[in-house]
Amino acid sequence: MANTATAPAPTGELKSTGTLDITDSRTGKSYNVQILEGGPEGDTAARAMDLRQIRTSPDEFGLMTYDPAFMNTASCKSAITFIDGDKGILRYRGYPIEQLAEDASFLEVAWLLRHGELPTQKEYDQWVHDITYHTYVHENVKEFLEGFRYNAHPMSMLCATVAALSSFYPEAKNIADPEQRDISIVRLLAKMPTLAAFIYRHLKGLPYVYPDNELGYVENFLSMVARMSEPKYEANPAFVKALEVLFILHADHEQNCSTSAVRAVGSSQVDPFSAIAAGVAALYGPLHGGANEQVLRMIEQIGHPKNVPGFIEDVKSGKGSRLMGFGHRVYKSYDPRAKIVKRLADDVFKVVGMDKDLEIALKLEEVALNDDYFVSRKLYPNVDFYTGLIYRSMAFPTDFFTVLFAVARTSGWLAQWEEMLNDKEQKIARPRQIYVGHGERDYQSQLKQKPPRRIRDG
Repeated sequence: MANTATAPAPTGELKSTGTLDITDSRTGKSYNVQILEGGPEGDTAARAMDLRQIRTSPDEFGLMTYDPAFMNTASCKSAITFIDGDKGILRYRGYPIEQLAEDASFLEVAWLLRHGELPTQKEYDQWVHDITYHTYVHENVKEFLEGFRYNAHPMSMLCATVAALSSFYPEAKNIADPEQRDISIVRLLAKMPTLAAFIYRHLKGLPYVYPDNELGYVENFLSMVARMSEPKYEANPAFVKALEVLFILHADHEQNCSTSAVRAVGSSQVDPFSAIAAGVAALYGPLHGGANEQVLRMIEQIGHPKNVPGFIEDVKSGKGSRLMGFGHRVYKSYDPRAKIVKRLADDVFKVVGMDKDLEIALKLEEVALNDDYFVSRKLYPNVDFYTGLIYRSMAFPTDFFTVLFAVARTSGWLAQWEEMLNDKEQKIARPRQIYVGHGERDYQSQLKQKPPRRIRDG
């Protein structure tokens, strides 16, 4: 493989813009803490370690920050993705997501996320060639998949299979070697669609379809998923366009749960296959990658368009029903990705037609967008609401949706993983805790009879 790797764009340094004066009411002592500013968007922070100097005695550990779920803690500095949730802004390396979704290809975005700049034609052609060349997986992977039941959840299969790849490429643990990082990144981007397609075929009890290196990234994936007896698979152009854009929209999303998992596990200097498997495991959760599954479950629960008003009233009254696919932890206005996916959904629906479930979804959207209860709380449809509908229209099983998410997000995970490795300030992740348990106490057994101790020879 030709080595096309260049050093990823350096992460900007934090600059001091002033100090924060803190007076400890316990001691009356004052402290100065530096205020640091990041890039052009003006993010500011203080180093948590600067608070360690605040203590009541020399023997005390010092002040920590307590921040469950990292609601206001920056665990790293990053130059990859910028989000302004209040304004509904998402940018990759400075480029608005709307422009990338409209004109870029997924592999072009994958290069951008990793390298920081858009590829030249020569770089892009080599990048596409290298990824295409590595789409095949070892034949033993098929045997590995055969060990799973036919009804195993596809995300558990994907997590295990990605982790298993590290055993096929033991040299990948040499993460300090740029060439090894490069080939590992190419292999993961190339093989994730193949693994996903093989998992799909395993679930369906169908023979595996090998990659077709004459096809593009998305077309090849759809061929491996849907090809039957035809000598050459031709995907529906509307499906190809939809999946390409969805892959771009899901490529990265700053320090979310799965990306934080990749960085935390990767900080132990494990191989990238294992780190990405950690991301897959985190994405598996219904509060993260499984959210678009929950949208479809909700629609099944509603059952008919006529039931939508009653369902909405149950949500508003707190009678147990939950409105899935609306609102977002980060975006406090409209999710910018949702606007793009809404247009995509309309294009796909024109091809597949309308059915009862789609009618329910569109009725739900209409009612919620015109109800002051939801509008005042800024509970707008998010990207999960529409992506679930598109995937369903393309005949993907509901529990396979998150696998599609993982294929796309691998590009962002890898960019974040490599950025973390190149950040000299990063060490192995090791959060602190505030201990709230018992103080020291003496052991007094509550057992009436204990099993005998067993002493092994040797």
